[in-house]
Amino acid sequence: MRIQKDYQDKALAFVRRLNDIRFVGQAVFLVIVLLISWSGIKTIQTNYGLQKQITDLNHQNTLQQLRNDNLKLQNDYFNSNQYLELSARQNFGLAAPGEKEIVVPQQVALANTVNLPSLANKSDGKTKQPAYQRNLQSWVDFFLHRQPAGN
Repeated sequence: MRIQKDYQDKALAFVRRLNDIRFVGQAVFLVIVLLISWSGIKTIQTNYGLQKQITDLNHQNTLQQLRNDNLKLQNDYFNSNQYLELSARQNFGLAAPGEKEIVVPQQVALANTVNLPSLANKSDGKTKQPAYQRNLQSWVDFFLHRQPAGN
């Protein structure tokens, strides 16, 4: 009974505070401050998202400009006399005036070549790798439950 009386007294005190204009003014002020703060936070979040989009689009624009510049340089090279001369030499066997072309038979050319060692010709089957590559390969073998190549 005593607890119920205490709650009733507290409820009446709260209702009396609602009649006080200072309390109501403070409550309204608090609500306005919270709404303004929430609005500001949402605005900052929106601006951050928009700024991120602007930055991404600027990066895409810069990348596309670099691609365009690269294509312009390629077009300039393809239209240059240097490329035309090189292309004429490779595709049509043409030469500049005063140049002499020497044709070497295939048998003679192949007789004077040097055979390079291939990976298949090695006796132990291992290639010499830098230490960091061997270490990385050992870790990959470990995590994938493989047996090392030497075992």
